[in-house]
Amino acid sequence: MVSVAIMGHGVVGSGVAEILLTHKQKLFASIGEEIYIKKVLDLREFPDSPIADRFTKDFEEIINDLEIRIVVEVMGGLHPAYEFVKRCLKAGKSVVTSNKELVAAYGAELLEIARVENVNFLFEASVGGGIPIIRPMNQCLVANIVDEVAGILNGTTNFILTKMIEDGMQFRDALRLAQELGFAERNPSADIEGHDACRKICILASMAFGKHVYPDMVHTEGITGITLEDVKYAEKFGCVIKLIGRVKKLKNGMIDIITAPMLVPFKSQLANIDNEFNGIMVRGDCTGDVVFYGKGAGKLPTASAVVADIVDCCTHLKQRRFLYWADGKGDNIINVNESEFAMYVRAKGKDVAVKAEALFGSIQSINTPGKRTAFTTGKMPYGEFIKKINKLSADGVEILSTIRIGDL
Repeated sequence: MVSVAIMGHGVVGSGVAEILLTHKQKLFASIGEEIYIKKVLDLREFPDSPIADRFTKDFEEIINDLEIRIVVEVMGGLHPAYEFVKRCLKAGKSVVTSNKELVAAYGAELLEIARVENVNFLFEASVGGGIPIIRPMNQCLVANIVDEVAGILNGTTNFILTKMIEDGMQFRDALRLAQELGFAERNPSADIEGHDACRKICILASMAFGKHVYPDMVHTEGITGITLEDVKYAEKFGCVIKLIGRVKKLKNGMIDIITAPMLVPFKSQLANIDNEFNGIMVRGDCTGDVVFYGKGAGKLPTASAVVADIVDCCTHLKQRRFLYWADGKGDNIINVNESEFAMYVRAKGKDVAVKAEALFGSIQSINTPGKRTAFTTGKMPYGEFIKKINKLSADGVEILSTIRIGDL
């Protein structure tokens, strides 16, 4: 029997407990031992739970229990999650977490502690919820040199953009619907401002390229400035708008990483991923493009990924799984102004297309009534684009929107 503790009994934590209780026989068949929930840490009480007698409000009961070999952290947030996880690892307990904020902020440090203590720190559910991505990248694609990872990493924003694209909803109305359906939090800022997707691409970049990438190193934009006009123009250019997290290795060994809305061409495998679904593309030198698709959140999908990590820990109690990256200082990341993209611009004024062509060279443009014009440029460093767009603005053109075009 392997004793585990679960820290947090919210949506994911209760889902983990549910799977461990209802899938006992299947899990036993997988590892040859029973996985026993010995403690559940939560400040609330759950008298109707079938394991109500195992709840505790005292973390010390978990850290001091030598029988508990695996601890599941599904509390969320950084504190006290970081302190609790660090103490568990140092006490020789393996830790499984779904906490992307924790992994993005402290992953390198916690992986190093796990290495020293010969225990596991696993976090499959931190990026894609129920979508397998960490383990496939670490095992199935290990023979590949990864050139690029890009994806729709946030279901809330993808749902909102889908409603704008398919139903013609305004941003605020689509956000309100997402909240009513439980896809968005009451305070949705982490989603709609891009921070959630940024944390996830940081984790994937750290895995793919071996150095920790911290969220504050990554240029991040959300979707709050996207309008129905942009959505309609994007369609005319043969694209849809998606919030994309992307990291790409350059020929000089540096990496280009960003989280931002992008025009995604219809031909891209990411273009047809809609509603609350996520899609992650890994581009390897041997496999080419491999896409992982599914629900990126939700009680049981996320809990399923957590339980898979628990099973992995159970089968590696005396042998650490090799999952590791070094700390990073950002010296392998190019400045956002060096990042090269083709760009979409929506503008208002007289002779916009003529003035834009004089600055940008060959462009594609669409004119609409009211002296409004949208155009797309060729690929160029973002810093160069900003200089040219500022000149266009100084020439009497009102810039209404600029969005990158993803070559995905």
